[in-house]
Amino acid sequence: MDTQLTAFVGVAAAMVALPGADFTVVVRNALASRAAGVATALGVAGGLLVHTALAVAGLAAVLVAVPALFRTVQVLGGAYVLYLGLSALYAARRRGAQGAEAGQDNGHDERAARGTGRALRQGFLTNALNPKAPVLFLSLLPQFVPAGAAPLPRTLLLAAIVVLMALIWFPAVALLVDRLGRWLRRPRTARAIEGGSGAALTALGLVLVTGPLLH
Repeated sequence: MDTQLTAFVGVAAAMVALPGADFTVVVRNALASRAAGVATALGVAGGLLVHTALAVAGLAAVLVAVPALFRTVQVLGGAYVLYLGLSALYAARRRGAQGAEAGQDNGHDERAARGTGRALRQGFLTNALNPKAPVLFLSLLPQFVPAGAAPLPRTLLLAAIVVLMALIWFPAVALLVDRLGRWLRRPRTARAIEGGSGAALTALGLVLVTGPLLH
């Protein structure tokens, strides 16, 4: 039995399931529609695929080794997360300014306008521009390569496990939110979730944009 691989599966599951910007964006878009939520989840998995591919190729080492390049990715990622947060806060404020009946109708129109392509792009960019991911994968994956084993096949396997975990977890979150949608989409509840997710994303974006290097 490969105990290292078993341990990595547990670590990868915890890493993927840990609430963060990815989770918040998936929940927010799943409130719009099931299709938008699942598309966002697939976008997040696509972003993870980019990070794991970079780690396997060794390019993540270059990113981490060049502070200016790393800082650029950090600021870009923070700016995008900040944009998503402010957008959510604006949507929550607009929802609160509407009457209950009008809010439901306009919310439906807004959900219809938010296509799966946009949701897919949001999920992808939220994850792909996460500056912590290159450091995480570059430091994590080598720890689970047994001594004497060929690094490339093993690292490819580990990377595939991470992406597979994301393909299971995030669509499951989107489907669960959609399942609870009748309650979650009540005007007051939806406004609270929109505002809470907006505040969380805005705070994270500000930390990434204004904070020091994360490595």
